[in-house]
Amino acid sequence: MIMKYNFDEIIDRKNTNSVKYDKLKHYFGKDDLLPFWVADTDFNVPQCISDAIINRANHAIYGYSFRGNECIKSVQNWLKNRHNWIVNEEWVSSSPGVVTALSLLLMSLTEKGDKIAVQPPVYHPFFHVVNDTGRTLVHNPLIRTNNSYKMDFEHLEQLAKEGLKAIIISNPHNPVGRVWTKDELLKLGELAAIYDFLIISDEIHQDLIYKKHKHIVLASLSDDLANRTITCIAPSKTFNVAGLASSVIIIPNQQLKKTYEKLLCAMHLDSGNLFGHVAMQAGYEHGADWLEQLLDYLQGNVDFVRDFLEKNIPEIKLVEPEATYLLWLDCRKLGISSEKLNQILIEKGNLALNKGTTFGKEGNGYMRLNIGCPNSMLREGLEILSHTIKNLKKL
Repeated sequence: MIMKYNFDEIIDRKNTNSVKYDKLKHYFGKDDLLPFWVADTDFNVPQCISDAIINRANHAIYGYSFRGNECIKSVQNWLKNRHNWIVNEEWVSSSPGVVTALSLLLMSLTEKGDKIAVQPPVYHPFFHVVNDTGRTLVHNPLIRTNNSYKMDFEHLEQLAKEGLKAIIISNPHNPVGRVWTKDELLKLGELAAIYDFLIISDEIHQDLIYKKHKHIVLASLSDDLANRTITCIAPSKTFNVAGLASSVIIIPNQQLKKTYEKLLCAMHLDSGNLFGHVAMQAGYEHGADWLEQLLDYLQGNVDFVRDFLEKNIPEIKLVEPEATYLLWLDCRKLGISSEKLNQILIEKGNLALNKGTTFGKEGNGYMRLNIGCPNSMLREGLEILSHTIKNLKKL
């Protein structure tokens, strides 16, 4: 296959106020690390996005703006064409970011002290938004299978019987890489209907799906599920535009939407980012071809990691990903904690990964590796990892 886009290019991101590169010392204590942590990629955005932003920037007035009808239509068309979900315009709301929306949704649609479930190991801001808004965090841990994970519906039902108000799910799941199946989502919806709790579905990784798997939008499965589900998406992971702070929150239930938007507007978070709107529309209108080639490149990186680990570090097993550019590495056979392994990788290997316990105690013995980078950088990182582990075994 001829690649139209150059994902092999090494781009110097240092001194650009990049969290991934310029906050290394703040988070890891050293600034000379090879970074495989923060969930953005080291690839240029699609040219259509760059061109659209530059074109808008050339109109040198950057006053108050809003998300126009053409931008909303691009979201609708993307969801219809790529995910077979027909979204009515009146369902569409906004937020600067998905995590911002999670906080606003909890504050507007639940009460202090309400029980909110999450499914660890999971994206760590889920814990923070529940705790920081004064809600009661309850864990519904995923069940580890041979080389994957599944939801624990029996335990979730017990939590629901004890008065669950809402659950925040990650679909596709960060960090374990699951794409939840239709049957799994319907079972979740069945419990939500029986016990009357809300589902807040973070579907920000919905476009980063590997072949043989298909993302299913939870709210698309039935009218009842649509009525009790809030879906959070953004172009940020898809097109690497997280810094433009523009997300889409889809709420078919108009009473829930009205309540959410009352708080959104009260906090003056409703107008969004001028260039975020421009990037979103350009990506959703013209970025599909770029995305397909990105997915092919990422699949190559996944295959490379799997083969490298099997040949060079068999103690570390890849949890086979169905989605995302974030790989979940099972390091338990090394016999040390995630905290200790993380310390060794920083001090001896100059590598920055995410330690598994960041995603809950269920992540102990695991590490998260971001493969959204040129293969040459990934190769360098894995060779350092291999060398570091071999030296560790000699001790």
